[in-house]
Amino acid sequence: MRSLGFMSLRSTSEKAYATEIAKRARSCGIECFRFIPSAIDPRTELISGEKYDPDKEDWETASFPLPDVLYDRCFYGNDPHSRQCRSIVHYLKNRSDILFLGHGLPNKLELYKILAQSTLAPYIPKSIHAQSAGQVLQPSSLVSPMILKPANGSQGAGIYYLEMQKDGLLVKTDTTEKQISRLFADQKKAAVWLGQLLSGNSYLLQPYLPLSNEDNQPFDIRILLQKNEAGKWREMGRGVRVGRENGIISNLSAGSAVSSFETWLEKSSVSSSRFLRAELSEISKALPEILEDALPPLFEIGLDIGIARDGAIWILDVNSKPGRKVILETDPDKKEALYRAPLLYGKLLTSAGQAERRKNSEKTVSH
Repeated sequence: MRSLGFMSLRSTSEKAYATEIAKRARSCGIECFRFIPSAIDPRTELISGEKYDPDKEDWETASFPLPDVLYDRCFYGNDPHSRQCRSIVHYLKNRSDILFLGHGLPNKLELYKILAQSTLAPYIPKSIHAQSAGQVLQPSSLVSPMILKPANGSQGAGIYYLEMQKDGLLVKTDTTEKQISRLFADQKKAAVWLGQLLSGNSYLLQPYLPLSNEDNQPFDIRILLQKNEAGKWREMGRGVRVGRENGIISNLSAGSAVSSFETWLEKSSVSSSRFLRAELSEISKALPEILEDALPPLFEIGLDIGIARDGAIWILDVNSKPGRKVILETDPDKKEALYRAPLLYGKLLTSAGQAERRKNSEKTVSH
């Protein structure tokens, strides 16, 4: 029987998602395991983790060898444990005898370089690497409001809105509970804050795009793409995330609401729904091919699209470890397909002679 290993940084991370996959594994002839990368014994390569028992419908503590296919759902931070696990996963992805469902994407800076040189360049906001406070605070950088976005961030965390006003630099960021703002009347203090921020993480500086609806709520369109049992990309669904009034981001982690794409489109002021549908379909079709031409194979892509008030369409984010909440809430009928997809694609990968095994792992674990 084939085996699938679900990797996360903590034993509690995405357990519900792993369980839904495991419930369907037996029907696909697959055993499911859960583990943390640091739980791999470097001498024996035995893993201390959990194995799903379909008869008991629960996870049991177990020791087991590396599964046939690994599903990387690790979201790394800057803490020592994240750095340790990142190194282990990087090592595993460099090995030709280990299969991953998907190899992940590089950080947002590297991703920007790839997309900015592709046919999707017109949809990509201009981005520069913010390397110092002086660079960010120079007058030419803040002629209009800007966004600071962490290169290795996810779920909208650590995004800052910057606007130079008469009284100083206004900084805003959204949290789950509320929006936090601060006005730096003293440019030296602003420089100190920015210097501390930029010294700890790599950031992109982008123009602030007016991506709000008529109620001044930020919103975006989330499109989920996955490979099917034949290794072909397909769109699993799309939905709309709407943030708080006067907010900066529309991520679920910042308290956004979700609605179906069709419902939103009926109520929106988008002048040409036919044009928007065509554009979204073209982007969704082109993106996977562009990424896999430059990077190792992927299994799934979360694509976030913004619609500006002038009708311009922008690719806001692309990630290789997307959530499913938007699709499940807006189209519950997709539940079975979403939870079976990793199993069916995993079976394909274990077949002999898969071209998906090609290696190019220098840029695969930043995300």
